[in-house]
Order: sequence, then C-alpha cells, then structure tokens
Amino acid sequence: MSAPRLVAVIDDDDSVRESLPDLVKEFGYAVRAFPSAETFLASDQLGETKCLILDIAMPGMSGPDLQSELRRRGSEIPIIYITARTDETIRQRLIDHGAVECLFKPFGERALLEALNVALGEE
Repeated sequence: MSAPRLVAVIDDDDSVRESLPDLVKEFGYAVRAFPSAETFLASDQLGETKCLILDIAMPGMSGPDLQSELRRRGSEIPIIYITARTDETIRQRLIDHGAVECLFKPFGERALLEALNVALGEE
C-alpha cells in the first residue's frame, strides 16, 4: 500500500491551520500546515507536496505570489485557494491563472473534497 499523498495547508489563521488538516486527513491524505508561504518554501516538503490549499491574503508573500514563485521554480503543484473575500471576479481570475478552485470561507466538506479530487486527478 502506498503512502497517502501530501497536501499542504498554508494559512496565517491559526484556527484554519488547526481544523482544516483534520478534515483533509479524514479524506485520506497526509497533511502539513504552514503559517506562511515563506515557511512552506523553506521547508523540506516542497518536493513531496501534491496539492496546496492556500489562503489568498497573508502577511508577507500572498497566495498568488507563492503561485508565481512556484512556477518560476518549475513547480506546478495544483492549488486550491481559500479566502474570506467573497468576490467572484477574484475567484475567476485565480482560476484563469491556473488554480484548480477558489473556495469562499466558510466552505463545505463536499466542496473541498471535490476540489481535492480534481486537483489530484481522482474525479
């Protein structure tokens, strides 16, 4: 049996970093949580990560900034954005730039599972 695929959760909100990994683990994935894009980039998990669940607006490097940096490095990790800003134009712009999905907080378990299935090719 192979090891579960690694999903990284990157969000500056403590409550999201505490609760979201538990839900993702229930779906059968391994999870690591990071408080910032910079800590994710400095970690040894970059090469192992199969999907990012990424906040848009964070202090320092934003979610879209991280996406640009990953592309610059030749990494095409699928990204599911999460945000408290319910702006459909932002959502569409992120998807147009390669995100798998952009979920508005609070989002349901089913919406997250569907996005993970698409991101990881399990639909």
